Amino acid sequence: MKATEFDQLFDANIDPMLDTKTNKLIQIHADIDARVNAIRENNPDWQCKMGCDGCCHRLAEVPRLTAEEWTMLQDGLVKLSPEIRQEIIQNVAALTERESAFVVCPMLDKSAAACRVYEYRPVACRTYGYYVQHDKGLYCHDILERVTGGVLNNVVWGNQNTIDRQLGSLGDAKDLTEWFANTFYL
Repeated sequence: MKATEFDQLFDANIDPMLDTKTNKLIQIHADIDARVNAIRENNPDWQCKMGCDGCCHRLAEVPRLTAEEWTMLQDGLVKLSPEIRQEIIQNVAALTERESAFVVCPMLDKSAAACRVYEYRPVACRTYGYYVQHDKGLYCHDILERVTGGVLNNVVWGNQNTIDRQLGSLGDAKDLTEWFANTFYL
């Protein structure tokens, strides 16, 4: 992406009426979107996109969100029907009692293989498949298999550590279950 295109993207996403942390989160989303779009342009068969739910079925842990991410997620939740919201609340409550090694995202609509709050999803969901932390084993194994097989050998993944540092500047993060417990009284 050229610097002028990035500047336009940045300017288009910043709202002077929003607080600084919200604008930082919007900028982080813009940076992620730029990386994702660059990868997709060069690799049209890249499988990580809305409708691919592989990672949603096998999260390593309960997602952690900053207060800004939680506020954004709540904006998406209130737009859902009361029945869907109640189902998500039950899914989150079940996470506190989970016994399996993997977490299934409580926002996942399993029948549609899609996120119910896709436009409002947290940074961890936006980066998965496009950003990596090799030292922690955090990357899409399906994509890595294609990269090592030479199918996607020219891809440049983003550095998740950079995104995590930017998110850290927004304040502490809490488990999704904790945000729900404080808001929906699980």
